[in-house]
Amino acid sequence: MLHGLFAALLALPAVPVTAATADGFATGTTGGVAGPTVTVTTAAELARYAGANTPYTIMVSGRITASGMITVVANKSILGVGSTAEITGGGLQLGTTTRPGNNVIIRNIRFSNASDDSISVTNKAHHVWIDHNEFLPGYDGSLDIKRQSTNVTVSWNRFAGTDKTMLLGHSDTYTADVGYLRVTYHHNYFEGSNQRHPRVRFGEPVHVYNNYYRNIGLYGIASTENAGVVAEGNYFENVPYPCHSTGGYAESNPGRLVQRANAFAGSGVCEAGGTVVEPSTYYSYSLDPATSVPSLVMAGAGTGRI
Repeated sequence: MLHGLFAALLALPAVPVTAATADGFATGTTGGVAGPTVTVTTAAELARYAGANTPYTIMVSGRITASGMITVVANKSILGVGSTAEITGGGLQLGTTTRPGNNVIIRNIRFSNASDDSISVTNKAHHVWIDHNEFLPGYDGSLDIKRQSTNVTVSWNRFAGTDKTMLLGHSDTYTADVGYLRVTYHHNYFEGSNQRHPRVRFGEPVHVYNNYYRNIGLYGIASTENAGVVAEGNYFENVPYPCHSTGGYAESNPGRLVQRANAFAGSGVCEAGGTVVEPSTYYSYSLDPATSVPSLVMAGAGTGRI
């Protein structure tokens, strides 16, 4: 009897363990831990503390309606309370040309109906951890990282029905991004989203691992403009074009992409080629088997899980 129970327990999907600290390229990010904790319920309150020149841990309680981008500067943690924290109508911009958005943590918040981007990591922001959030459709990108930003981890988020999901790299002509844009994307759930998961220019290495792509409209990953992407241990389900790389994409020139240990169900071919600097040069990580990714990610990604 005990033997049978033990076997049954082993057969259950593993329960994801939520990291208490940032991993991947965002390792070492501490956010607003050095400052006081405040709770906000309005866009004005959020803007006040997010734009302050001192550290804060900002607890978002309930739904906050914003009319545009709220600027977030260095040393902030923006954390949703429970499972109902939401920013709607606007988004968060990390940094300006004169006030950097470094050392920022954003967790456990739903973003909806943004008038521009839901989150924009820009203007040389570095050490940013975006974890366990939910992104619903908005006007432009859900999560863009650009303009010499780097050392970012995007983990355990859910993107539902989004279009321009995740851009990495400002444009084909913004070559100042070369040498930056080191980003880790892991254990994210892309459900019925359309494109840019991510769309990469110039960055290397960009590490895309253990993500679940389900019912994608256009494509999964695009590596362009000589970017270097490592895609491993992902699960692609009903994705017509899992990866674009050696043929370029749209008006962008080709990139490089190494793919390994991925799983494909009802999906096309992952276009890959070239060599890429290994992410393990920068940090250690544990890769889950691709066949375990759907159950792990569906059980652990999104809000209300931390």
